[in-house]
Amino acid sequence: MRVHYDDEVDALYLSFGDQESDGVIEIAEGVNLDTTEDGKITGIEILRASDRLNIDTILSYTLELDRSICKKSAA
Repeated sequence: MRVHYDDEVDALYLSFGDQESDGVIEIAEGVNLDTTEDGKITGIEILRASDRLNIDTILSYTLELDRSICKKSAA
């Protein structure tokens, strides 16, 4: 996942992979899902992002992994 924030227009974009989107679904005013033809989500756009979430938090996140999953795949 890639995160891009444009502070000039206050827009946050979360990208999931490199697939090209074929359409957009507005799920709330200013919140859009980019989708493929077969309905897979390729990205999420959030307009007026600083009004909707803490930008500092989303730009400095941590990833927590379930260690039991890591052990299973290593075995």
